[in-house]
Formats: sequence, structure tokens, C-alpha cells
Amino acid sequence: MICRPTRTGFTTPRWSLAVGASIALLGWVGCSSSPTSTSAGSGGRGSAGGSASGGNVGSGGTSASGGNVGSGGTSGSGGKVGSGGTSGSGGNVGTGGTSSTGGNFATGGTSGTGSGGTTGTGGRGGTTGTGGRGGTTVPGSGGQGGGGGQGGRAVKLPTGNAAFDYQIGGGYTPASGVAIVSRDRSDSPAKGLYNICYVNGFQIQPGEATTWMTSYPDLILKDAQGKAVIDADWNEMLVDTSTATKREALLKVVGPWIDGCAAKGFDAVEIDNLDSYGRSQGLLTQDNNVAFMGMLSARAHAAGLAAGQKNAADLVARAPALGTDFAVAEECNRYSECDVYKKGYGTRVFVIEYRRQDFDVGCSTQADLSIVLRDVNVTKPGSSTYVFDGC
Repeated sequence: MICRPTRTGFTTPRWSLAVGASIALLGWVGCSSSPTSTSAGSGGRGSAGGSASGGNVGSGGTSASGGNVGSGGTSGSGGKVGSGGTSGSGGNVGTGGTSSTGGNFATGGTSGTGSGGTTGTGGRGGTTGTGGRGGTTVPGSGGQGGGGGQGGRAVKLPTGNAAFDYQIGGGYTPASGVAIVSRDRSDSPAKGLYNICYVNGFQIQPGEATTWMTSYPDLILKDAQGKAVIDADWNEMLVDTSTATKREALLKVVGPWIDGCAAKGFDAVEIDNLDSYGRSQGLLTQDNNVAFMGMLSARAHAAGLAAGQKNAADLVARAPALGTDFAVAEECNRYSECDVYKKGYGTRVFVIEYRRQDFDVGCSTQADLSIVLRDVNVTKPGSSTYVFDGC
């Protein structure tokens, strides 16, 4: 895990939001040689929910000739029951639904075809017709929709080498010229900008520990003595991605957080602590986390969000399996990893440095990347430790 710096004196940042004639220079304590493990920030409780995929519709379901699904129930041309499902052909309303063409959803649903469905060819009627939010498919038999996505919200990728700010410690008005902002899932997007939603998908925020111990104790990674495995740098328990069953259960927890990001209007997600296997006491493998990240990326794409790889430079070569579209890399200049990320993602690499010297090196040698200098606690303006600068 990348250890976090303490501060001992700093020079004035170049951007207008930098504060003070002297700001704390980042010194390092308890530092590991591993360059790929920071969890970066306090995170937040996030918001549950998001848009549901599929629906109780047929060819007239939630939309006229689109809706959340294809011509069947909750899944493509079928779903959970049969070709007639709960309502048979006609459903509660019949074809057509509440409105005609135009609406919130494109044809298809979140995933591929299934066999059977909760409704027949009519369903409960639909609030909209064809057109609308469209999107990326998540294929699979028995899925929650036909071809298409959660409506026509197509995945939009961030622009490489755009001015960037990292605000996961709390949102504030970005500096003039900033085009991309990352904020915690509990926060709101910055208006008019490209917004990345921070989700801690592989570790547990300290403020959420009680909820997990009460509601999801079997999903917490435990050692041979039954004690939770903890990332000591951030006092965060690791989640257990070691089996397919565990990963499916974890998706039911983390998936709604991703849906919530989409519902708030974010454009993408970054899933933190992908590299938790490196501090799991040998209980997790790269394959475990790659498999779970692939599931989270699919969930993001289904919601119309781009998916970002957070740190873990040693996994860049596995980007196709991760399903990721861009990278958020902490201190890649310090550890000479920026070129590794560029091989996988081109210029769609968004870099956070916590030391002035590493930031300066990056600005001179990686001019095609988005690089920001932040204080390690990613505080807001007005904090005595606030630091912000951009190339």
C-alpha cells in the first residue's frame, strides 16, 4: 500500500485555489515500497439505490417498444418464470402502456436474453415509449432485459489530458479551467463538468464498519483466528472476494452504490482498493479482485457510467478482464508507473501527486496526462492543510 505523507513545509501552488505563501511539504512515514495501494481519502457513506434494470413489462412494459426490457418480463425475451410469466400475454394493461413513443428508455434492458419472465407479452403497461436513455448491455441468459441497456445513457469516457481536481474529501467550487472532478459517492456532481464518483469497493470505510459487522459479517475478510483483516494505514477492513459466491453477495452491496452514482448524475466511477490482495495476508489473489472488478465495471456500464481502474499498476495488462476504461493513479510519477498506465489507457490517466517534487517531475515529463497536486487528506479550501495545483 502506498503510505501517506505527513507535512513539513510547502511552496505556493501555481493554480488560483492554492493557499498560503507556504503550505506543508509532504514527508513520509511508515512508507512501503509498494506503489499501488493507497485508498486516498475518507470516502463516505454513499447513496443506495440507482436505477433498476429490467421491469415488470413486456412489449408494452415500462415503455412502448422499449422500456427496461425486451419482449418479455424482467429479462430479454423471457426471464424468471416463462414466456408468459406472472401476467401472461397482455399483463395488467396490455400493449402500449401509459405513453407512446419517446421516453426514458431505449429498447432492450440491462442484459441479454433469458428464458421466461415475470410478465408475458403485455405486462403492466409502460410509462414511456421508444427512445430515451439507451446504454451498454450486460449479457447473460436469464438476465434482466433484452438487448440494449438501462436506457439510452451511453457510456461517455473522460477526455485525456483535461484539467483535473481530486475532491474526494469534500466537494468545493473547482478552479477555472478544471474540466474533470472526482468526488465521493456521498457527494453531488459538479455542475457542467465531467464527474467521477469515488466508491470504496474492496475495503470498508471506518464509519461503515458497524453496518458491515451487523449486516454482512460473512463478507468481511477474516484470518485463521476469525479476526477481520485490516488495512492499518486507513483502519479499513477488507472485504472477502475469495469465492464466486462471496463476490455475488458483495455485488448486491456495492452495486447499488454504483447505481446511486448514476442516479445523481455522475459520469463515471473509480473503484478504490483494487490492490487489497497485497495486504490480505495471502488470503486474496489478484484473480479474486480482477473477477470482482469485472463485475463492478459491468454494473457501471449497465448504468451508463465509465469505469476507472484505481491504482494497481501491476493489473493494467489485465484491463480487458477488469472492464475498465481509464485509470486514476496516485503517485505514479513518484514510483515511475505513469508509463505503465499509459500503455493500458493512453492519455486517459488521471494522476494525483502528494509531493511537490513528484508533481513537478510529472508536469515536465508527462505533459500529456492530467496531473494534480493535492494534500494527502484531500481537504477543502479553508483547511490549514489544503493544497491544490495543476500542471
